[in-house]
Formats: sequence, structure tokens, C-alpha cells
Amino acid sequence: MTGEEPGRGQLRLDLTRESAGRERPFVVSGCNAAAVARLAAWPDALTPVLALVGPRGSGKSRLAAEWAERVGAVPVHGGEASLLDPMEVEGRPILLDRAPDADDETLFHLINLALSGGGALLLVARSAPSTWETRLPDLRSRLDAIPTVSIETPDDAVLGEMLEAEFARRAIAPPPDLIPWLLRRIGRSAEAVEAAVSRLDAEPGSVSRASARRLFGAPGPEDET
Repeated sequence: MTGEEPGRGQLRLDLTRESAGRERPFVVSGCNAAAVARLAAWPDALTPVLALVGPRGSGKSRLAAEWAERVGAVPVHGGEASLLDPMEVEGRPILLDRAPDADDETLFHLINLALSGGGALLLVARSAPSTWETRLPDLRSRLDAIPTVSIETPDDAVLGEMLEAEFARRAIAPPPDLIPWLLRRIGRSAEAVEAAVSRLDAEPGSVSRASARRLFGAPGPEDET
């Protein structure tokens, strides 16, 4: 920290990073239903600190942002947490996305602030707090005790929505049968979705199942019709 007095404008970190692409409805499926249900009923008096974890592109930041809007939480991202004014956030819910990027002292303070009563802290990351590195023994014990709810690897419903969103981002209208076909042939991650659509977009001509066959292998029996 610089020692500079943080201005009130520094808390206006909003949800703009998560808002891009949020016009499409959030798809609730087996891979995220438990996390959706837990956040719908949280915060509660017994659990002032909660971690939401999941792989990149699984929707955890978007789900957390929707929670923050619902409960009026202060949203902050990673290392920016050190800019928070304790007097302004005391007793309020806080959303800390990219939580492992926060420095140890700030993270320790935010957890203690939530545990002291009246507030809540939602930590968002790719892995559980018990796996995060820290040199502070007191922070280590607190991280190990934080309850965690997970979003799992995307299933067909969520992966299909991710494909639709990526096609829409590139202003591509895929044929109706292409997404179900791709679901059986690409990896189950945001990286795989981005890579697949990028390859299709780079092909000459319109995106079709024929162009997808050229890129992702020979047709199977289900493709002969």
C-alpha cells in the first residue's frame, strides 16, 4: 500500500468485468445446482465466510456477481482488496473475486472483519482456501476452516450455453445441429470452447457441421443422416 488515503471512488469496482455477456440467462444444471442453492440461502449467521470454487469459465464469477447484486455486497477483485476502507465496509457483505491474489494481511483482515459479526465475505477462486499458500500461521488456520461450495466441470447444459455465448460473441449463427455435435468432440472447459469456436471462425466460408468435421475428425455413425 502507498499510504495514500483511499478515495470513495476507489470502491466503485462494480461488476463490469462480470457483466459482459450476462444478457444470457445463467444456466442451472447438475454441475452448479448445489452452489446456486447455497448462495441463494447465504449469508447466514453460522457461516460468515464462504468460498465458491470452480474451474476457469465455469460461471463462478458470474454467479458470485449475481449474489453480490442481490445482497448489496461490495465487489472487489484480487489485489485491489487493499484499497478497501475498513470503515466503509465494516458490517457489509463483501465479494472478493480472484481471492488468492489478495495479499495475506488484507485477506486476514477481511476474514476477521466478517467473523467479528454483522458482515459476510464470499471468496471466489479456482481452488479451495485450504490449498492457498500463506506465510501467516493465523491466516493458515482460518483458510483451512472456511466452508467451500464448488461448481464442477461443465456438463452438457452448461457447455452448450458456453458454446452459444462464444458463437454469439463472434456474431456467428451456427446451424442447430452443430452444438450438440461439438459437445461430443471438445474438451469440457472454457478453453476448449474458445479454441473450438476460434478454429471454426478461421475456416473459410460459413460455419457448418461439414467444416466442423474437417477440423474435429471423421464423421461417426450419428453423422451419416
